[in-house]
Amino acid sequence: MRLQPGFARIAHAFSGLTYLAGLPGGVPVVPGSTSLADYMSGMYGAIGALVALRAREVTGEGQCIDLALYESVFRVLDEIAPAYQKFGYVRERMGADTVNVCPHSHYVTRDGKWIAIACTSDAMFARLVEVMEQPELASAEWYGPQQKRLAARDEVNRIVAEWVGSLDLKAVLEHCTAGGVPASLIYSIADIFEDPQYRARGNIKMTKSRAGEIAVPDVVPRLSATPGAIRFLGEALGSANDEVFRNLLGIEEDDIARMRDEGVI
Repeated sequence: MRLQPGFARIAHAFSGLTYLAGLPGGVPVVPGSTSLADYMSGMYGAIGALVALRAREVTGEGQCIDLALYESVFRVLDEIAPAYQKFGYVRERMGADTVNVCPHSHYVTRDGKWIAIACTSDAMFARLVEVMEQPELASAEWYGPQQKRLAARDEVNRIVAEWVGSLDLKAVLEHCTAGGVPASLIYSIADIFEDPQYRARGNIKMTKSRAGEIAVPDVVPRLSATPGAIRFLGEALGSANDEVFRNLLGIEEDDIARMRDEGVI
């Protein structure tokens, strides 16, 4: 398929990601409506180049970095390949849930805010039901073992959803933080702009552009000795004209000035 055009949406579909994204039995969706494959493939390409550079230090030889647009997405889709090969298991869309742990999902608070709660082990579930003031649910007779929670996924999610729905966002997060339960508001970009963690990390950088100052995500990762920086978001139209005409095309200064006066450039 090397002659086929590459688009992120097609790569998402071809890789298996789109099949998994959406509500059970619902329309497959584009996760986040973003060009994820484009970004991920760029990063995998950069990693390949860095590895090849290190190899060249040993062998003295360069090499080609070969990467298809869909491969970076297929690479991160958890256990779907071995699960199908060993057991013929085809994972379907699960909405906010996760295939092998529960409760590990999204819930809505009394004041209408969506939060994510992470609960990937029996110990984490015990901490969660402790802050819910229902510690008996972590017993072996109830839902303490992960397999019992998975078998009763809908009921366990209902119990957690009722607790979250009985409290406002602030109270839920305070309870979870105090009890060592990983939880977060599901952020919109407006929430991100107001958040002190983003501000403390300097994740949003105001950068000059032809359209004035523009907010963009800052460079990641940060290197201690050679940190990256955003120099520009795109040079002004024609900013490289002199370099191209003079250095690449060898046009004399007088001719460049004449063409500029005549509106040729």
